Amino acid sequence: MAKSASEISRLNAKSTFSKADSDIVTSSSVLGKPAKDFPYPAPLTEHGNAKIISVVNQKGGVGKTTTTINLGAAFAELGRRVLLIDFDPQHSLSIGLNVSTRDIEGSVYNLLMDESTQVSDFLLKTSVPGMDMIPAHEDLSGAEGGLVNVIAREKILKRVLSTVTDFYDVILIDCQPSLGLLTVNALTASHWVLVPLECEYFALRGVALLDDIIKKVKANTNPDIELLGILPTMFDKKTVHSREVLERISEAFPAHVFDTTIARTVRFPETTVAGEPITSYASSSVGAASYRRLAREIIANGGVR
Repeated sequence: MAKSASEISRLNAKSTFSKADSDIVTSSSVLGKPAKDFPYPAPLTEHGNAKIISVVNQKGGVGKTTTTINLGAAFAELGRRVLLIDFDPQHSLSIGLNVSTRDIEGSVYNLLMDESTQVSDFLLKTSVPGMDMIPAHEDLSGAEGGLVNVIAREKILKRVLSTVTDFYDVILIDCQPSLGLLTVNALTASHWVLVPLECEYFALRGVALLDDIIKKVKANTNPDIELLGILPTMFDKKTVHSREVLERISEAFPAHVFDTTIARTVRFPETTVAGEPITSYASSSVGAASYRRLAREIIANGGVR
């Protein structure tokens, strides 16, 4: 039987690449700093006490969903129990994991709006062992208006997730590209904020505003939240512009830029069509190796056990 175009593409993806960590773009290599190494962590002997990470940037198209899916898959490969939350009305994370919103019976919207619901009612298994997800739906766009008169509306997601933190090791929230009530809910529920930042000049302009929002959340609704790091994405090593932007990011946030940098590649758009993470779609590619290294970097720096 003849193979479909998508099957051929997938076979090529798995056979074309064979890359080691030395092929990964890093901030230290680009900026001429000493190389860093992040070892493989020891397996966990017990699970739970999940660290909650919001993946946030008010600018769209910077790699939030790509990072949420692939970082989650990389954590799962390291034996961590992972839960992904699609918290964007555009439901890109759900699409990226091959979930059709027409086929689901409920979503994170129901968890926000109906206190009688439970996370288990809408929990879905992904193709990655150890990684679960809660999908989103277009109706999530109406949640902000529906929560206007709710007491402590900024803390609803925190209440929802408190029921599953003892089971998972890490919970990743894919936030919408805005800084409205949904994003404030995510930040209020989180221990950490991870900011994917496209290596492009105009992307720099929104980081200061996001940093201000994080400080306001810290002062008013979540004193424990901290910036986990800024993740340079869509880096093009062929251009001087990408290098200059990375330099500026590192100068502005010297202690908060991940060493692992995500390079631009056609493999990421292909994974969306395939409906699976790059760690399985193109397992030996540079993109997969980069997110595996990022997971090790976060664990080595104490962001996740």
